[in-house]
Amino acid sequence: MDLSIRETQLREDRLPFVRATVVRAQAPTSAHSGDNALVLIDGTIEGFVGGQCTETSVRAAAQQALDRGEGVLLRVLPAESDGFPETPGATIAVNPCMSGGAMEIFLEPQLPPTLVAVSGTSPIAQAVADFARRVDYLVEQISGSEIPAGASAVIIATHGGDEAAVIRAALDAGVGYVGLVASPRRGRSVLEGIESSVEERARVHTPAGLDVGARTAAEIGLSIVADIVRAVRSGELSKTPRVSRPVSRTAVDPVCGMTVTVTESTPHLVVAGVDVWFCCPGCRRAYQKEHAA
Repeated sequence: MDLSIRETQLREDRLPFVRATVVRAQAPTSAHSGDNALVLIDGTIEGFVGGQCTETSVRAAAQQALDRGEGVLLRVLPAESDGFPETPGATIAVNPCMSGGAMEIFLEPQLPPTLVAVSGTSPIAQAVADFARRVDYLVEQISGSEIPAGASAVIIATHGGDEAAVIRAALDAGVGYVGLVASPRRGRSVLEGIESSVEERARVHTPAGLDVGARTAAEIGLSIVADIVRAVRSGELSKTPRVSRPVSRTAVDPVCGMTVTVTESTPHLVVAGVDVWFCCPGCRRAYQKEHAA
């Protein structure tokens, strides 16, 4: 599949991924400058940026890029290479494979925009939606208590109605920031009617927004979006959406010592009923030959 089409599909599904591009390749390598691939959240690589040893390093560095939300320059060097010095923003991986080439691969995380769900049509709700879009957040207007998948924040600005049901639904959906537009007294009253844990209560903000003395609808909307920005940038809210993300499984190649991410394509053997994983078929053959002797 054309990778540009695949990128569009992943964005439409709000799935994070990493775009990997070979920016420099020193012979002998199987990849060339300009080769590219997409690294999905489960470690699957679609496209080509090098052989299996390189792919192992790319998977590990891509996970780092997703966790940090920042680009990573991966420098893959042959064993015992003096190569490139380590610098901020760069990750060095030693490649024990026989190819022996050096490569630089830029890993750029592609994270879906923060999704803010807004309940209500009041002037404050409209102001929240407007300011959220101005900081490139995705805004979805909701009615009732159906929370959109992947929402990082839910703002309830209905000034009445079944606010408790919306809050409960947002908490059940795992939303990290739930904001209720209400006075302190009314906010406490609404929360008293909701069975919630201490952890859940910590995710509910009422009155919603930073305390900047806001009085008008626009000022209140600005203070709410500013508080969401604070929560995102401080790490309080995850930069990636809440999706089903498999836990990465790793193993150490017993031949070269490289830590590999275990996927369906990772070379392995079953020895005495135990799975043994390798960075590449070469290490698997060497291990198999040694233990068959």
